[in-house]
Order: sequence, then structure tokens, then C-alpha cells
Amino acid sequence: MTLECALPLVTVVTPSFNQAEFLERTILSVLEQDYPNLEYIIVDGGSTDGSVDIIRKYENRIETWISEPDAGQTDAINKGFGLAHGSILAWLNSDDTYNPGAVSEAVHFLKTHDDVGLIYGDANFIDANDQVIGRFPAAQTDRTRLLQGYVHIPQQSAFFLFDLWKQVGPLDPSFYFAMDYDLWVRLSAITKIVYYPKKVWANFRLHGDAKTISADDRCWPEMLRVHRREGGSWFSIIQMKYYLRRLLAPLITRRRKGMFDRTT
Repeated sequence: MTLECALPLVTVVTPSFNQAEFLERTILSVLEQDYPNLEYIIVDGGSTDGSVDIIRKYENRIETWISEPDAGQTDAINKGFGLAHGSILAWLNSDDTYNPGAVSEAVHFLKTHDDVGLIYGDANFIDANDQVIGRFPAAQTDRTRLLQGYVHIPQQSAFFLFDLWKQVGPLDPSFYFAMDYDLWVRLSAITKIVYYPKKVWANFRLHGDAKTISADDRCWPEMLRVHRREGGSWFSIIQMKYYLRRLLAPLITRRRKGMFDRTT
């Protein structure tokens, strides 16, 4: 039996649309992982900025790629997972990157902890030039804390089991921003989720066109939809956090913009 056959297949999906500036760095961060049994799928939304030329440059190392109009990021991720064969899944957006060894370490943890269905590590904030400008506030969370708004899961460094995805997926296409939060909540109802703080597994890019900068005000209302769907009260910690977030939103947005503006 070859080493590849002995190890679980990991599927990484990258949704992309007009991200040629960053896409090659994302692709290479996946293809240069030291994990030997990795399936990479890229779902492009019909880019017109040269992204397809970049994908074609690596197509002999990519399991599957498509480029066609879609309904946005959530739709693209669902398409990708619909093509996946791996027993472990992850998605990496086309402006983010993995650090070396991330996939191997995530797989090792999941293989040695049968009760864990979602594992996530640390992530750096980086700018358009790949310079580290901060650290994502990752921390251990659970279902109770998730429903209170304590998310602390960097999507870029999260890996979860395909069997669980079959139970709770697909992502809700009505979400523009909080589709990952919604998934974490649904997974937390059926499995243990664990934070692995020993290594920085991924990099979360902040730049002027990033949703985290340009559309952050859409995140918390979507999170509240999840909270209420799960039976949450209007008089709850997450509701109070939402009101506080609305008050502080201009300051938070300016701070995030300042993080990458200082290095551009």
C-alpha cells in the first residue's frame, strides 16, 4: 500500500472571482503542502482579469477546476464540495494562503482524535504584499459560546470531516458573509470542535476589496439570523454584542484599513 493510499484524502476548495492579483500565491500555498494525498479544486466564477490563465498554468496539478458564472462565494464553495472525494474538507479563499505543514498537522490531529470533527489552528492577518500585520483572535470555542457570538474560528485554518458535511451541508446560499459561522454552529451540534494553538496554519489577507473591509456590516445581522434560528433570545449576549459592534463599526473598519494601509 502506498503512503498516499494509507493517508486520508484531503480536499481543499478555492472559490475565486477576479482575484488574479493574489490567486497564484493561494494556489502555490496549497500545491506546496507536504501532505501527499491532497485533492485541489478551484471554482472560478467566470473571471475576466487573467485568473483563468493562472489556473491553467497549474492545471496538471489541480484535480478539478471550472470557470463559469455562479451565484457568489457560497455557491462556489458548495459546487466545489459537491465535486470532492476527500474524507477531510477545507476551503481557502483566493486571496488567503496556507503556511507549510498546515494540512499534515490538521490531518494528524483528526486521525488521532476520533471524537473531533472540526479542527482549527491560528491565522495571521497579512497585507497585499504578504507582510504579517496582526494575528486573528483565535481561541477555543464551543456551541454555547458560538451562539453567544464568540466565534474565534479562522475559516482559513479550519478542517472538518466530510461525513459531518454530508449531515449538515451545504452552506446556506442566502448568507453573504456568515456562511462559515452558520456551518460552525451546525457542526457544533453534532461534533466536538477543537482549537490547535501550536502553529499558525494560514494567512487571512486584508486588502481594500476584501469582504472583511468592504462589507463587514453585513456579518452580524447574518449571525443573528443563525442565533434566532437556533432558538436564541432577543435578550442575549450576541444581541448586545451586535449593538456594541454597530456603535464601534466605524472605528473597527478604520483600524482594519489602517493595518494594511500602513504597508501599502
